[in-house]
Amino acid sequence: MSQSISNPQAVPQPAKTAHGRTQPRFGRMDLGLEHVVAGIERAKDWLLGLQHPDGYWCGELEADSMLESDYIFMHKLLDTGDEGRMQRAVNEILRHQNEDGGWSIYPNGPSNISLGVKAYFALKLMGWSKDHPVLVKARKWILANGGVVEVNTFTKIYLCFMGQYEYDAVPAVPPELILFPNWCYFNIYEISSWSRAIVVPLSIAYAKKPFKKIAPEQGIDELFVGGRENANLHLRWDKKKPVGWRNLFLAFDRIAHWAERVHIRPLRKMAIKKAERWMLERFEMSDGLGAIYPSMMNAIIALRCLGYSNDDPQFIRAMDEFERLGLDFPEGEPNYPTPTFRMQPCVSPVWDTGQAVFALGEAGVDKHDPRMVKAAGWLLDKEVRHKGDWANNVRNVEPGGWYFEFNNEFYPDVDDSAQVVMALKCVEHPHAKAQHGACMRAIDWIFAMQCKNGGWAGFDKDNTKKIFEYIPFADHNAMIDPPSVDITGRILEMLASYGYTRRDKRVEAAIQFILKEQESDGSWFGRWGVNYLYGTFLVLRGLEAMGYWNHEPAIQQAAEWIRMMQNADGGWGETCGSYDDALQKAIGPSTPSQTAWAVLGLLAAGDTRSDSVAKGIRWLVSKQAENGSWDESAAGRNGEAVYTGTGFPRVFYLAYHLYRDYFPLLALTTYKKLMEREAEAA
Repeated sequence: MSQSISNPQAVPQPAKTAHGRTQPRFGRMDLGLEHVVAGIERAKDWLLGLQHPDGYWCGELEADSMLESDYIFMHKLLDTGDEGRMQRAVNEILRHQNEDGGWSIYPNGPSNISLGVKAYFALKLMGWSKDHPVLVKARKWILANGGVVEVNTFTKIYLCFMGQYEYDAVPAVPPELILFPNWCYFNIYEISSWSRAIVVPLSIAYAKKPFKKIAPEQGIDELFVGGRENANLHLRWDKKKPVGWRNLFLAFDRIAHWAERVHIRPLRKMAIKKAERWMLERFEMSDGLGAIYPSMMNAIIALRCLGYSNDDPQFIRAMDEFERLGLDFPEGEPNYPTPTFRMQPCVSPVWDTGQAVFALGEAGVDKHDPRMVKAAGWLLDKEVRHKGDWANNVRNVEPGGWYFEFNNEFYPDVDDSAQVVMALKCVEHPHAKAQHGACMRAIDWIFAMQCKNGGWAGFDKDNTKKIFEYIPFADHNAMIDPPSVDITGRILEMLASYGYTRRDKRVEAAIQFILKEQESDGSWFGRWGVNYLYGTFLVLRGLEAMGYWNHEPAIQQAAEWIRMMQNADGGWGETCGSYDDALQKAIGPSTPSQTAWAVLGLLAAGDTRSDSVAKGIRWLVSKQAENGSWDESAAGRNGEAVYTGTGFPRVFYLAYHLYRDYFPLLALTTYKKLMEREAEAA
């Protein structure tokens, strides 16, 4: 239930003319500050109530139903898994089917061919007949959109494991990749950290070429346009650009396949052994390889390919860590009563805790509050103290910073690290020296990770070789980790809170990077959140923190863009479709998280008195539930959450279930502080 607003100041009242007639009043729609204060208090209580007894916060991290399809596929491949869970995973898959028969990678988005084929195959593996109305509808869409041959490489390789595609037709993923030395232009440390963790175990499976025969009625031959026997399964050459990187890599791919067929693989045994050792090393101090779903699943399959039995400790451990990503609802959920089971792509405790502590600290929770101190202690225990993959390209730097999950020592990221350092600024831990040391190590590490162009990426430094995007198996569009303005903006805000200014050349380089990346309409692209609203708000906060004058054209143009994109209801929203079509920038139903981002961006730009800000604050207060929370479910879509988080643009999106709570709290708090400051100055 939404909070009602009874304060007469909150609603524009009609004015009386001299003749006693009513006259509409135009201009700002002021909301009494007491309503904002009350909303802040409710939000604080709600967020504090979500804290785990150990001190951390961790909201659900929701993604598309490809995870449930892969979950069924893996267990059917290995003859493992709980049948009840898999049946409930089927319900989760069905929950997300579109009206056209396909499945999309974000709610209300267009159907996706890879996702559609995986869902169809998962249902067939669970015993569904191709004549079932659900599959008839799905098959019609899949065939109309090119059939199985149009899916991405990783999907094709998975299909090979059960004889539904040809190994000779998929792009080669040779394990020999791991043998390339670090000084070589092509080596695994020049691709993104997540691709590295996905590809290494997948290369083991590719080399071993597992095959499980399934019943004919479980196959998907009917999804090949014109029949499988007539389909061209190989990747197509680029006829428009015959001399280019794609065709060159395709030529190398065909040579690799020829070598496979004639068994010219002199380094294969050495490569598999090194890949196995690399994988097992990264099991340590981590909740699974890379602590993310696809690499964890690939690692489980790779272990079986290497001969590890189901009762081997390494296999048991890998499977247990994978299963812990699951959320089981045998009795259904309040907004969806059907029993379901779904997988999370990973978990986000460090990220959520850093955001929650910062928002609560800004909202006035005392630095010595036991709940804040406990959260800070939990974060300090998660500090990275061992060198990970990043150290291959960043030498002679002491480890520091934080990762995203519960344990992922090999893969800290600068975004989490910056957020945690800001959060710790809001707490005074009894072990002040340890807290200070952790923050200083993190700042030193973050500076060491700064890219040549002045920006920061997520996990690696100068991971920008676009040539890797032309590798045949790189069609998941996430092979590199270039610097982004959203992370850079957050780092500027963090550095400012620790006394850094534009006099520091590294800070100035970051500012110049941001200014060069601004779009012509004034917005900034959001790499890790959806999308331009996310990027723009973080940039504006970073520039404001560094004392960048808010009357500069870049700032005013950005603020005007935000105001222009406000919805008629007073909020803001943006769908994942803006990654595919820039004309969809900041277009979508209003959401609490994105409305908060827009308001925070305007406030950072010096706009405290416009109608846009007033309406945005009103929207947030009016949409808050009595318990202090906000709802971010998509209307009329089986209780699906709106996806405002980004994994990989155009490929994978996320719904962070706590974004709807700590970002609105931060927005209301920031507005309250500015209003009080203006009142004091008046």
